[in-house]
Amino acid sequence: MERSEFTKLKDNVEYRNWLSNFSTKYKNSQIKASCSVNYVMLAFFWGIGKDLTRIKQNYAWGTRFFEQISKDLKDLLPDVKSFSPRNLQYMCQFYSLYSELQIANQVDSQLGEAEITNQLDSQLIFSIPWGHHKVIMSKCKGEREKALFYMQKVHENNWSRAVLLNFIETNLYERQGKAISNFKVALEAPQGDLAQEITRDPYNFDFLSISEKYNEKELKDALMDNLQKFLLELGTGFAFVGREYRLVVGQTEQFLDMLFYNITLHCYIVIEVKITEFDPRDMGQLGTYVAAVDGILRKNGDNPTIGLLICKTKDDVLAQYAVNNIKSPIGVSEYELTKLMPAEFKNTLPTIEEIENELK
Repeated sequence: MERSEFTKLKDNVEYRNWLSNFSTKYKNSQIKASCSVNYVMLAFFWGIGKDLTRIKQNYAWGTRFFEQISKDLKDLLPDVKSFSPRNLQYMCQFYSLYSELQIANQVDSQLGEAEITNQLDSQLIFSIPWGHHKVIMSKCKGEREKALFYMQKVHENNWSRAVLLNFIETNLYERQGKAISNFKVALEAPQGDLAQEITRDPYNFDFLSISEKYNEKELKDALMDNLQKFLLELGTGFAFVGREYRLVVGQTEQFLDMLFYNITLHCYIVIEVKITEFDPRDMGQLGTYVAAVDGILRKNGDNPTIGLLICKTKDDVLAQYAVNNIKSPIGVSEYELTKLMPAEFKNTLPTIEEIENELK
């Protein structure tokens, strides 16, 4: 083909469109192939776990059961690395945790995949990488509901193993949806339930580096300096709108601590952070801010604005009475901050300006 013919081909609109879509199609095919391989592999591991559980029950094996099975499988398939004693134990745990799954061969499947039919969401279970499953099984200790909770979070948020481990170790399962609120009364169903589900109590701020004698401004500054981690802790769907967000209300200016928009709930969320114990008087201020955002920023298609007060400590009974007396949808949570630097250590650290000057 001569150069002029190449030029003509590049000028062809259909060919240019094909080229622009090629990369996307290729990547999508790789993702689908990867998901299919993962599905087949996990179904295979589940089946091995089922077989080994039956064998161990039916035969009088000694304490070195998994070591012997591992040796025999490695002799049979020397190039396969998946049959270590520990991995075989994980496979048995995997089967035990989800033993209700029923697997039948799907004859017409080109990949020989397993067809799973029962109450458990097999597509969810078999879509999570094996490494993530091992972390979940190690930490959840046979608690299936807890394991399914973290699997759902991995599936929704594409968490790495490190992020998954962090949320397990900070007890997200126990904290999720636990804020004191009036959401189910102040919001129509199912918005009230969804709003409650995105809350946490307490919020974990241990990703901050802050001194023991911090004030409110220092805490908020630290949260903004670690905005990505703060958004991760807040949960799915939070988009940052602004700090000290200015609203002109009548003849006054009001400044909101932090304003977010949640793309899952389709609503604004006003967050006020207090470094003191919960005070019911803060409810009036937060309720005013929520009403102001509803009146000024909320557009057609937006759901009612939500307020969230995050304080150092709270009396749950007092907080519940306080939110019950507010018409605006408001929740109250505590925060945890245990990794504090000694106050005297703070003065020895270089400032941002000093670091920048040193780098220059």
